[in-house]
Amino acid sequence: MPMHRLLAALLLSMLVHPAFAQSPDHFLMPMPQQVASGDGELTIDPAFTISANASSDARLHSAAERFLENLTTQTGILLTPQALVTEKAVLSVTADSPGDTPQKLGEDESYTLTVSSSGAELKAPTTLGVLRGMETFLQLIKPGANGFVVPAVTIHDHPRFPWRGLLIDVSRHFIPIKVLKRNLDSMAAVKMNVFHWHLSEDQGFRVESKIFPKLQQMGSDGQFYTQQQITDLIAYAHDRGIRVVPEFDLPGHSTSWFVGYPQLSSGDGPYSIERKWGIFDPAMDPTKDSTYEFLDKFIGEMAKLFPDAYFHVGGDEVNGNQWNSNPRIQAFMKMHQLKDDHDLQAYFNTRLLTIVKKHGKHMEGWDEVLHPELPKDIIVQSWRGQKSLAAAARQGFKGILSSGYYIDLMQPASQHYVVDPLSGDGANLTAEEAGRVMGGEACMWSEFVSPENIDSRVWPRTAAIAERLWSSQDVKDIDSMYRRLATTSDWLGRRGATHQSSYRPMLERIIGADGVPALKTLADVLEPVKGYRRGQLRKFTSQTPLNRLVDATRPESDIAREFNAAVDRLMEGKAHPDDAASIRSWMEKWRNNNAALQPRLGGSFLITEVAPLSSDLAALAAVGLQSLDAKEKGSTLSADWLQQQKPVFDSAAQPKGELLIMVLPGISKLAGITPAVPQRSQE
Repeated sequence: MPMHRLLAALLLSMLVHPAFAQSPDHFLMPMPQQVASGDGELTIDPAFTISANASSDARLHSAAERFLENLTTQTGILLTPQALVTEKAVLSVTADSPGDTPQKLGEDESYTLTVSSSGAELKAPTTLGVLRGMETFLQLIKPGANGFVVPAVTIHDHPRFPWRGLLIDVSRHFIPIKVLKRNLDSMAAVKMNVFHWHLSEDQGFRVESKIFPKLQQMGSDGQFYTQQQITDLIAYAHDRGIRVVPEFDLPGHSTSWFVGYPQLSSGDGPYSIERKWGIFDPAMDPTKDSTYEFLDKFIGEMAKLFPDAYFHVGGDEVNGNQWNSNPRIQAFMKMHQLKDDHDLQAYFNTRLLTIVKKHGKHMEGWDEVLHPELPKDIIVQSWRGQKSLAAAARQGFKGILSSGYYIDLMQPASQHYVVDPLSGDGANLTAEEAGRVMGGEACMWSEFVSPENIDSRVWPRTAAIAERLWSSQDVKDIDSMYRRLATTSDWLGRRGATHQSSYRPMLERIIGADGVPALKTLADVLEPVKGYRRGQLRKFTSQTPLNRLVDATRPESDIAREFNAAVDRLMEGKAHPDDAASIRSWMEKWRNNNAALQPRLGGSFLITEVAPLSSDLAALAAVGLQSLDAKEKGSTLSADWLQQQKPVFDSAAQPKGELLIMVLPGISKLAGITPAVPQRSQE
């Protein structure tokens, strides 16, 4: 190869290779498709200005103003609207087109950002691309020797998938508009573009209907959104490049509909709002024409309220009990040659699809709506996994993945990060079939969230999912992800997310301000039980207060992850210079913390359940310290002594207060003691 071509090839590989893109100089999330570092840096000071060709583009103008506000928040430099100029500016922004209103699936979100020491330029085919590029510019800002700077860089970027969503269930627990808006801000910050608004459920119907007012009057406990609030939030989301897709779950998960309109159901009333969690028998009657007449009017009303092209109809987890026990419905099935509940639901979905299409929408539903006889223009949202998603794609259906992205299950960011819509069965799809996989959605089901703690359950872990859906498939280094996630978490906090700031006030309520340091030392290494274990350990209803330590504790303990990793390195002979000292310091702190916490443990009913966790942690740490002493001295602890300590580990492996001690794996490895029931089986 001629030398000039070899140099060009090397330059190209540096430009696009993920390892180069993940340079520690650029703590970006999601990682752009192409990043090339330049020489020098651009200074951000009070003279900073931005120009945008926004004369006929209100969204671009508001984006520029919001950019200046965020820049002020990030740097503390007071930048007024006067920094938005029409002439030459420090940052020049150009969009070829304002984009679509309403925003459409697959709309161009690409952008090019060029930064040098003399200025910066952001170009995009649409305003939507500008919105994404502005977030990248803000992420690049860092303190320099003489002030805030942006490193010289050239970025060419576009999303891997066109559907990158977050579902928030507001039915099991109602979430106020102001909380939703701050989560929309965080979504925009990490380039997510679909807010899936789960608006009806057995526990509540959350939208004002003017045609059928008893839906919200009798099915919401007075907690619902007015149509004006909905219109306002949709506009707020559109300004940030986010589509709003409503979901009204039917024919199952629909008890709240029947409180006001029992004639819709397949069984006898009366009905009341469900207070517990689970799958319940009530389901709409698919055999009555009056059901479809009702839905026609209702969907027509909602189609005008929600401008997005997609309308989610749920369709999941219909147990069929009411259908099977209703002689009239069974006779209908026999007459129409419907052999089982799946066929009956397909009949319902076929008629429902006609209504949805009549009102100008594309239908979306969960896995259960999939049926070979349905038209191929519906979107299937898969909670069952890549196999189900791939099967839909092979049958010609578009789909998005949510399995593996259920953030309510309290799994670590790393577990979500390795889930890819096109891995597993999806990796075997043809190019045409893979093109039907639109992306994915993180799901925040709200059994155990409140307006106070929802941010901590969504962020920062959802940023890792956002990267999986935006960035190249081979951007998958978990250590790099966690380094960048820590920076992103702080950045989201400064932008208004409360995942960090809600922690201390919740601890103060439990123990009082002066007890927070000791309680925080314990809580910092705890995590809620995983999966669906919490509901198995205690009975909950929608009216159970979410004010205990399990509700304050973070889904993922950074300290525990770092401690366990340090122990792994130490035991494998790959320790960093300060690993042993850090391990010892942590364990000394945990051993001593119990004595500091004990005097406070009887002062509040909220703190009583903390006592055994504190004792277990102290006992674990004491064993860990003795084990570390022995390792450093090159001695061996006796088998009898180790056997005597085993009950400490057996106790610590058991959940208490629906919480797990997450440093147990590291201390267990250090001591060489395995609990009788491994902690993982308690999740």
